[in-house]
Amino acid sequence: MADNQKYTSDQIVVLEGLEPVRKRPAMYIGSTDVRGLHHCLTEIVDNSIDEALAGFAKNIWIIVHPDNSVTVADDGRGIPIDIMPKYNKPALEIIMTTLHSGGKFEGAAYKVSGGLHGVGAACVNALSSLYQVEVRRDNKIHFMEFSRGKTKTKLTTIDTTKVPLLQTLLPPNINGTTTTFVPDTEIFKETTDFDDKTIIHSIKDRAYLTSKIYFHFYDERKSIQRHFYFEGGILSLLREINKGKTVVHEPIYLHKEYDGVDVEVAIQYNDTFAENIPSFVNIINTHEGGTHLTGFKIALTKCIKDYADRKEMLKGKDDSITSDDVREGLTAIISLRMGSKDLQFEGQTKGKLGNSEVQPIVTKVVREELDMYFEEHPDIAKAIVGKSILAIQIRKAARAAKDAIMRKGAFDTLGLPGKLADCQSKKPEECEIYIVEGDSAGGSAKQGRDRKFQAILPLWGKALNTEGMRLDKIVGSDKLKDLIIALGMGIGETFDASKVRYHRIILMADADVDGAHISTLLLTFIFRHLPGIIEHGYVYLAMPPLFRIKQGKTLKYVYSEEEREKYLKTIDSTKPYDIQRYKGLGEMNPQQLWDTTMNPETRLLKRISIGDAARADEAFRILMSEDVPPRKKFIVTHAHLANLDI
Repeated sequence: MADNQKYTSDQIVVLEGLEPVRKRPAMYIGSTDVRGLHHCLTEIVDNSIDEALAGFAKNIWIIVHPDNSVTVADDGRGIPIDIMPKYNKPALEIIMTTLHSGGKFEGAAYKVSGGLHGVGAACVNALSSLYQVEVRRDNKIHFMEFSRGKTKTKLTTIDTTKVPLLQTLLPPNINGTTTTFVPDTEIFKETTDFDDKTIIHSIKDRAYLTSKIYFHFYDERKSIQRHFYFEGGILSLLREINKGKTVVHEPIYLHKEYDGVDVEVAIQYNDTFAENIPSFVNIINTHEGGTHLTGFKIALTKCIKDYADRKEMLKGKDDSITSDDVREGLTAIISLRMGSKDLQFEGQTKGKLGNSEVQPIVTKVVREELDMYFEEHPDIAKAIVGKSILAIQIRKAARAAKDAIMRKGAFDTLGLPGKLADCQSKKPEECEIYIVEGDSAGGSAKQGRDRKFQAILPLWGKALNTEGMRLDKIVGSDKLKDLIIALGMGIGETFDASKVRYHRIILMADADVDGAHISTLLLTFIFRHLPGIIEHGYVYLAMPPLFRIKQGKTLKYVYSEEEREKYLKTIDSTKPYDIQRYKGLGEMNPQQLWDTTMNPETRLLKRISIGDAARADEAFRILMSEDVPPRKKFIVTHAHLANLDI
């Protein structure tokens, strides 16, 4: 254990204090809603994972307690507790109360680290009403307690018999760190309720990326426990993502270290048209991509084009494989491990890798390794190139169909569909468009809107189910054709988010099962073929009320049966009241529709976002594809959750 002695206070560097965190928490954890709440837990878990990546921990425990406090423990080396002469305080106290302090900045304690900024533990401490740390080193337990970033209990040695958590979960006489924190309700005003599904999904992802590390999750609120351990790493994750899909070939695994960067790539094509390329750096999910993802895409396109040229697989004179062609039906995982000292992310929540030197490294590694793989596995190479050639054919057909649409549209006023009641403003950031189902609702919306900035596009009947549908078939649909033209940003290879005509695209359907079905069909189309407008935050769901409750001159709109029952308990029950249930938007007159659903001052909108592309992809595939067995299984499994309106 000589390495254990090397991790001392000499490796802790202090840059600045803690106060900014409580003043502007969103700058450090992204938000103070449920996402920020779970990001705090992720920061603490990632500190333990750093110990595992460094080779000093094999187990990580995560426990949610009945009071919504959370404990994270590991069997690593234990945070240093010796005194730092410069500050005359224990290293543990400095780490927990000072930003940018830790063993990650000088590159000596951690060669690879997910906790790049060194703000993780200190931030969570600052945003917790109670924060406790137990350090197990040399058969002793050292304890400190904090509150809102301030030291509450100085470093002390405690009796191991008084720590029941250690007795029940952790083996005796092991080193490591245990952290327990209670999120501060002054900061997390929306909720401090941890979601077990979110935590399990996050832990599972990390278990895939840190193969041969045991993760143990306990939720004492629901008596749930889950354990994760994967030998296969990103190959296991790849198979999980493609589970239930028809794959084109066996997984391709590439792994090489070059110039201090360890590059791992797994590739497998399936028979869909969607791409799914999760990327990671030091187990951090870079959901916005970055230079490593760019390097991979460049190499993949070049390898496939070169192979097609060498084997003379392109028949048409004008055929040329594009980067979009090679990504149709692609599932790939890029995982990098590199020194944390010079690691650069864009944003505090580490969503995008910014290191420019990484792109050529990834490009070089993937090109060399994939070229060699293609030569050694010609059947797989030809299957992949064949998938790209099919994409060329579909692209040509789609372009012809789009050209025909645009030629037809050019004869309409300003080239826009005749059904569209456009707004007066031409500034996209000011404009919004309501996609409305039905004649009567469309008429009410047109009359009730603010013409300055609100456009209305009625769609009669249900849209196509575009899950698994080729683009050339989609652009031939009259309903979707009108929507594509109205939005103005193109589709497929012509898509350009900067040309979208409205920065709020609002799907407005009835507040019933049929309305939810219509919205789901449109969301399927947008997710599969216009995901860029979701990524830019332009897509919303309108939330029309379900009930109108009137008592005397008092009028109240409520949006659910639960809200109705809650409101009825607050009114004077001796006076008569009237409840109207809206079966559809068409039952509202223009003024009511404006007051409840379209007035920016009073309306309720839900912004659509893609928190997890893999889970979203799986949900659409199960619920919307022509493959019946997975959908039947889903319905049977979740039937007890249905709220039937009979």
